[in-house]
Amino acid sequence: MSKGKLKVFLGYAAGVGKTYRMLLEARQLLDQGRDVVIGYFEPHGRRDTIALTAGLETVPRKVYEHRGSVFEDMDTEAVIARHPEVAAVDEFAHTNVPGSPRLKRWQDVMLLLQAGIDVLTSLNIQHMESLNDQVWHVTGIRVRETVPDWILQEASEVVMVDVTPRALLHRLERGVVYAPEKARQAMDNFFTEANLSALRELALRQTAHQIEEKRDAAGRDRILLWLTPHPAAAMLIRRGRRVADYLNSPCTAVFAQRDEAAMEPWLNVCRNLRIDAKAIPCGDPARDVADYARAQGVTQLFVSRNTPELARLVSMARDMQVIIVAERVRTNTA
Repeated sequence: MSKGKLKVFLGYAAGVGKTYRMLLEARQLLDQGRDVVIGYFEPHGRRDTIALTAGLETVPRKVYEHRGSVFEDMDTEAVIARHPEVAAVDEFAHTNVPGSPRLKRWQDVMLLLQAGIDVLTSLNIQHMESLNDQVWHVTGIRVRETVPDWILQEASEVVMVDVTPRALLHRLERGVVYAPEKARQAMDNFFTEANLSALRELALRQTAHQIEEKRDAAGRDRILLWLTPHPAAAMLIRRGRRVADYLNSPCTAVFAQRDEAAMEPWLNVCRNLRIDAKAIPCGDPARDVADYARAQGVTQLFVSRNTPELARLVSMARDMQVIIVAERVRTNTA
């Protein structure tokens, strides 16, 4: 059985029309004779989007009880049992209800793909794991629901659903995206024109990156991250992953063997971003990391500004580019 194909409708904020485009495509496929179902759809009270579900089969949601309240979520096993050709699954970055078999909806989608079901889904750019720090720096909001970048890279197609920030703000003002009170709160906080413009730029760049031709493996840069237990390691990992993706380059990480017990949180970040991390003996850390990098043919070595013996490392790695990543600190301006 061949694996299903993933098509992602990517936007930069709620209300740009990702779900609308996803359902519009689902209807077009149905009209072409394909077997299509809705695995999960979040209406948000948007009448035009809800109207597109007419005539599309919806797999009933699964009901969960948690702390005395009742919740509904996608019934992944029921979708697999129904086994359509195509399933539309809204809100790819969603965190599942406590008690669900899997923590994240993207993990449910992986099961559908493995079962040979094609999936249409929706995602906002701020939910990409490697952009987490950049989004926080731009907007002041730390996004908690993230999707590993490798999933987007494995998608058969990524479609940018775009409107200008001004047009999106007009939609908010008209009550198309949220109810009036919620819309006002959104425009006072996350949905400022500056935030939307910055997020739109990230989404446009990501889409351009997805359609770039693959660079020849020969002559590619090789990126190595030197990790320490310092909290800035997460930012270092995301920055390295992002640069590696833009350069279409392999990215690996090393850390001192003696630090292994303290490295687990950052190793989880590496796993989510598909970065192989290796413990190496470090009697003389700067020399050992430089020698390891040289033996591996590394061209770019990423280190945090708080890395011990940073000056010695820079001196010993003159034959490669050393990128020093500073931890970003947001400052409030009047």
